[in-house]
Amino acid sequence: MSTRNTIQRKLILDTVRSMCGHPDAEQIYSRIAENHPHISKATVYRNLNLLSEMGEIKKVCVGEGADRYDLRTDEHYHMRCRKCGRIFDAPDAAARVALSGATDGFEVESVNVELIGLCPDCKI
Repeated sequence: MSTRNTIQRKLILDTVRSMCGHPDAEQIYSRIAENHPHISKATVYRNLNLLSEMGEIKKVCVGEGADRYDLRTDEHYHMRCRKCGRIFDAPDAAARVALSGATDGFEVESVNVELIGLCPDCKI
């Protein structure tokens, strides 16, 4: 592992930490490129995937659009506004309601729940 990759990885992780919400790779790249125009999109994408594999961040695969990244790495669920596309962490109660169906003996190994609706800003 080269020093450069470690420095770039730290820069990318620090950028994700500084951003609110669940940014996508393009948003993260744009933020980094403001101060570090030498960094390539490929480097950002590659390191985001690596940071996700390492458990430093969580990749959030959404039904529509680009994958998002989340600092919360614990098991939790998300809500996506169908109008503006923003992603929010779902309250635990909403996730329990979504998961309350019987599995009829099926052993669930992982769950990907995405609650889709309108955020408070878009309901108006």
